[in-house]
Amino acid sequence: MKLKLDEAGHVVVQDGKPVYVHEDGKEVAFDAPGTVATITRLNGEAKAHREGKEAAEAKLKTFEGIEDPAAAKKALATVKSLDEKKLIDAGEVDKVKEEAIKAVRAEFEPVVAERDKLKSEIHAEKIGGSFVRSKFATDKLAIPADLVQARFEKHFALKEGRIVAKDSNGNEIYSKARPGELADFDEALEILVEHYPHKDSILKGSGGSGSGAPANGGGNGAGQKSINRATFTALSPVEQAKHVQEGGKVTD
Repeated sequence: MKLKLDEAGHVVVQDGKPVYVHEDGKEVAFDAPGTVATITRLNGEAKAHREGKEAAEAKLKTFEGIEDPAAAKKALATVKSLDEKKLIDAGEVDKVKEEAIKAVRAEFEPVVAERDKLKSEIHAEKIGGSFVRSKFATDKLAIPADLVQARFEKHFALKEGRIVAKDSNGNEIYSKARPGELADFDEALEILVEHYPHKDSILKGSGGSGSGAPANGGGNGAGQKSINRATFTALSPVEQAKHVQEGGKVTD
């Protein structure tokens, strides 16, 4: 990435901001004051979310060492190693085994369920919350955050407590602004949208909202002023964007 210069060798400025050119030829006006303000705002928002995440992770830490059925299998192996001859002599082997298995299940199933619940909560907060707080989604996309999440969430995952994005080929997405580093959430989302085949239908200021677009979308629900979410979800991406751009509402 390098500064764009005019014929006289002067830095090109757009709206008071220096213009940079990426390796792919894309030009971006760098808003330094806006970036600082955004970082300050996001730091404030992140504090509360970080504290909640840390509390959940601290609770999850108490379950370290329990990996799905592994601990339960170990306990069952212990039961199997009992002196079966004595139990058989007493005629109680089946009964004792059955009670032991019930005890193991009663002890470990709630633990595994609680662990999975905590993992889901952390995932929902870090990834789901990032879609809700995304400045790119708010400023650039014409569809609600929950629909953005429904389409692109599969590309994001947690890795060692950090959100990592992958493209459609499973390759991790790296930052253009910080070469060699993984892209943060908003930059990764922007890159995913850039390669989305129907991006023109979800970006603000594009899609079927021109003067030639019909006021009603026929019997498929597009163009109506208010439709329920099930009908909206059944529409194609183009029809969904068109409905939103024409001022339509989605009811639950």
